Amino acid sequence: MSFDRNVFVNCPFDESYRILLKPLLFTIIYLNFTPRIALERLDSGEARINKIIAMIMESRYAIHDLSRLQAERAGEFYRLNMPFELGLDVGCRLFKRGRWATKKCLVLEAEPYRFQAALSDLSNSDIAVHNNNPEEVVSQVRNWLNNEARLRAPGPSHVWGEFVDFKADNHWTLKQRGFSDEDVERLPVDELMTCMREWCRGR
Repeated sequence: MSFDRNVFVNCPFDESYRILLKPLLFTIIYLNFTPRIALERLDSGEARINKIIAMIMESRYAIHDLSRLQAERAGEFYRLNMPFELGLDVGCRLFKRGRWATKKCLVLEAEPYRFQAALSDLSNSDIAVHNNNPEEVVSQVRNWLNNEARLRAPGPSHVWGEFVDFKADNHWTLKQRGFSDEDVERLPVDELMTCMREWCRGR
């Protein structure tokens, strides 16, 4: 996999986030980049931190979604994995030389300025807001990659329409292979990305 085409994805892995994760991954793949995400392989014998560091080192681009930082219930801890991995990525960019100095990242949030309560060091940084809206995720990711990689990508509405078509086609294809509706909805991320790549190659 090429450093210049890899996009490290740092985001929550809970079920409620999948509605945003799917269009995020699709947009990266549709624009001919390769998502690198911890769920791409599930080796219980591999230390997760080592896997994450390797992916950061192998990726020129990174997307960090901080929209689930806030604890949902009283007594629940803040979720610190995402800002921790953001710090690793920024540190790699700042402290290593050579190609790593060219790294670029996109930070996503659900609401403007909310992250500052937990991570004030980012106060002067440009943060993209998706409002927990899947179509807005497509727009933000497409616009960022188009700008940073100097693409001439189709517009956000076109990419969203392609994602909607993919979902319908993939659901039908998997149902023909014996998957239940729940199986399709909970398809493992590595398998989902394979389906996305195959569909995009056929366009």
